Amino acid sequence: MQFIDTHCHIHEASYPLDPEAVLQHARNAGVKQLICVGTSRESSHRAVQFAAEHESVFASIGVHPHDTKDGWNIEEFAEKPEVVAVGEIGLDYFYTHSSRETQIEALQVQIELALKHDLPIIFHVREAFDDFWPIFDNFHGIRGELHSFTDTKHNLEEGLRRGLYVGVNGISTFTKSEPQKEMFAAVPLKRLLLETDAPFLTPVPLRGKVNEPAYVMRIAEFHAQLRGISLEEIAALTTTNAEMLFALS
Repeated sequence: MQFIDTHCHIHEASYPLDPEAVLQHARNAGVKQLICVGTSRESSHRAVQFAAEHESVFASIGVHPHDTKDGWNIEEFAEKPEVVAVGEIGLDYFYTHSSRETQIEALQVQIELALKHDLPIIFHVREAFDDFWPIFDNFHGIRGELHSFTDTKHNLEEGLRRGLYVGVNGISTFTKSEPQKEMFAAVPLKRLLLETDAPFLTPVPLRGKVNEPAYVMRIAEFHAQLRGISLEEIAALTTTNAEMLFALS
């Protein structure tokens, strides 16, 4: 039984655990591959370097909407063999670290980058879907996922209609929101991806600990129970989904 953590940040200098020990924990827990996701130019560079130095680790390059005020020139990394996606990119109106206008421009440019290099996209969208969908629909051929998706069933359906995958993490294990619980249960297995977002969003029953890729199994256990299927089935289906979207081998 194997898992893929499709979204973590263990490559960051600020990650509080020893990444070598964390990678060993992941292997011990059956995590066969993981994707280190960039959130800025520097972070993307670190993700590429970290992936190059570690077997079964891949990189995604992108500038998070919060950081777009500092620029989004990441194209030099796009053809590195370790890079399997562009992201995390998108719109976040919950905070105003970068203006909406800057976020929108950066999103458009980075979508163009992904399409130019035939890479899937990891989208971060928070309280901004009214602006996001029209931008998305201006492009053709986008492949990708809605990372850390916690929004409405309506926006879930909008994403599924556009062929997007849905990344679920520890939030799904501890949310108290009934609409969110119903939404998580409605994500089709053929579109489900597992992610930790480590070091953030540690799942139940490990709340209070620094999150790490090994804990992706806890998220898998939750979704297996939620759907009344075996852990082995969740592992197999989500691994296949990740392999297909990110062309992992």
